[in-house]
Amino acid sequence: MGAKKQPTYRFVVSDARSPRDGRFIEILGHYNPRTEPKTVVVNQDKAKEWISKGAQPSDPVRRLFAELGIVERGFVPETKRKPKSEKSE
Repeated sequence: MGAKKQPTYRFVVSDARSPRDGRFIEILGHYNPRTEPKTVVVNQDKAKEWISKGAQPSDPVRRLFAELGIVERGFVPETKRKPKSEKSE
């Protein structure tokens, strides 16, 4: 969501088979990284309910939820990819 160079994000529950920006089941809250401090608004009861049902938050959402105390942060890899110099060898 948002406009060019003005991002805002929604926390939604969606089926894994739905397209990324497609249909969703429920909106849990929103996140605005442009404010100081960053604004994170989440309905924690609904978020905990969906996680208890087996919903898997994405890595960025897991990080934000961990800051709010909704979930455990868990393992975070140091880098996602190997540097290009190591790949070409």
